[in-house]
Amino acid sequence: MAEAAVPSEAVTQDGFLGGRLTLLQPRKGHRAGSDALLLAAAAPAEISGLAVDVGAGVGTAGLALAALRPDLAFGLVEKDPELTALARRNLAANGLAARGSVYEADVLDSQSRSLSGLAEASAALVISNPPFLDPRRVRLSPVAGKRSAHAMPAGATLEAWIVSCLALLAEGGLFIMIHRPDALPQMLAALERRGGDIMLLPIYPQAAKPAIRILLRAKKASRGPLSIAPPLILHEGDKFTSDAEALHRGEALIAW
Repeated sequence: MAEAAVPSEAVTQDGFLGGRLTLLQPRKGHRAGSDALLLAAAAPAEISGLAVDVGAGVGTAGLALAALRPDLAFGLVEKDPELTALARRNLAANGLAARGSVYEADVLDSQSRSLSGLAEASAALVISNPPFLDPRRVRLSPVAGKRSAHAMPAGATLEAWIVSCLALLAEGGLFIMIHRPDALPQMLAALERRGGDIMLLPIYPQAAKPAIRILLRAKKASRGPLSIAPPLILHEGDKFTSDAEALHRGEALIAW
């Protein structure tokens, strides 16, 4: 399959993790930010084996995960040909090609996963920052890249996305997802009888405001109980808190 050509004027080059990671990403459409970096910081420091970033886009979360854990093998799963092309360029540009692979696949389609080379039940860790919006309930962006990054494909559900992620995990492997708080009921329903030892970490923009994100961590095939971690507060005034700044610079990991 020929790699999609991405014109140089259509992308920007941006630094993350205090300059340790440099990424090409579309000038228009979805832009990488805090969600991907917090997702990468949420994995345990001692994780080993294969980690897979599902819905990777240009690879922000998966590459940040790899940059923070130098012994980890990893895969980036994305179905958009232009984004996978950028993910491959980012993989090489950051010197991570020896440890990582890019899979152009629709994670919701088991045949597509298989044809891309993804092996079922092979990963020790799956992370995902899925499309947040239900296309039946919102007005979608006219920008194709932003629309596909923010909204589930027509007919797809968050439960199907989670089940597909779990299919890539070995028994006892960790699943970590970031999503909006209003998706929590669907997230928990999808994990019923499929995962346990569920830990929730609410993320607040400021101390006196409602949470804007939930980090969820679960273990495949576990029956362990649900628990709630201390919250993460992102901003004090118009600046990052010291904890949030350290996470964004790659100087700390999330302590569950």
